[in-house]
Amino acid sequence: MGEGVSVCCPACGSRHTLTASVYPCACGAPVAPALAGDARVETVTRRAWADEWVTVRCTACAREDQWPRPELGCPCGAMLRIAVEQMTPEPVTPEPVTPDPVTPDPVTPGAAAPGAAAPDRAAPDTATDGQPVPGRPAHVPLPPAVAPPRPGFRPVTIRTAQDAVTTAALYLRWLGFKSVVESGESGEPPAPGISTRRISLPGTGLRGPDVVAQVDPTTSPASLRSVECLWLNGMNASATSVYFSLAGYADDARARADDLGLPLFVLDLTGTPQPVNGPADELVSSGA
Repeated sequence: MGEGVSVCCPACGSRHTLTASVYPCACGAPVAPALAGDARVETVTRRAWADEWVTVRCTACAREDQWPRPELGCPCGAMLRIAVEQMTPEPVTPEPVTPDPVTPDPVTPGAAAPGAAAPDRAAPDTATDGQPVPGRPAHVPLPPAVAPPRPGFRPVTIRTAQDAVTTAALYLRWLGFKSVVESGESGEPPAPGISTRRISLPGTGLRGPDVVAQVDPTTSPASLRSVECLWLNGMNASATSVYFSLAGYADDARARADDLGLPLFVLDLTGTPQPVNGPADELVSSGA
């Protein structure tokens, strides 16, 4: 958890300690909004999506992302919100690089002078007595072997909503996610400080140790709210979020998924999920 600060409730005057939650950056470093201890505490009277987020910069990689704004519920019933400070990374001064002095290679007796034309026949790497020729490497290692590709995905024809869920689960396992099962519910608790009610999503949820997925078999394109809620669920579980939709996605939902780095797939009736954005293409290429 981040560093706590003392705040005073404007409604009842009681004091509380507010600690900002820590979230993982894309580079793996922990990120927490810096709370301003002397900032004015506001009472939340109405909700607006733009007010729920704050831009925080990672001190490790300087990446800027939007994170849930720190909030605290007072026992009197008031919801308190405190301002945060923008985190600015310290400038890094690169160390000067001194080039190594260039030492000319010694000329072997009988060898061609530097700049002379090479003979038509390639010179051997070793002399006739089996010893390596001076100035030549005895062995050049081969590049590392490339990992064999995954076998082709075996599609399952989609005739029912349950077929869509089964196809998505098989596809996640094919990507490398282990122990993927139905979560038994379509929503998970949101990130701390947002709300205490459960976020409900259309369709069926899938869950594994390191993945949270949503399968939407309805005939309406997935909405912006569905994409954002799934991303919050994945962030709360410290897992990768993946969305599968049978009817595609709204334009604003696709744009938001690109900003959040959330992979989107479309399920066709042949049973082969198709990536529809860059994060999905990267997931298919690299696997879990």
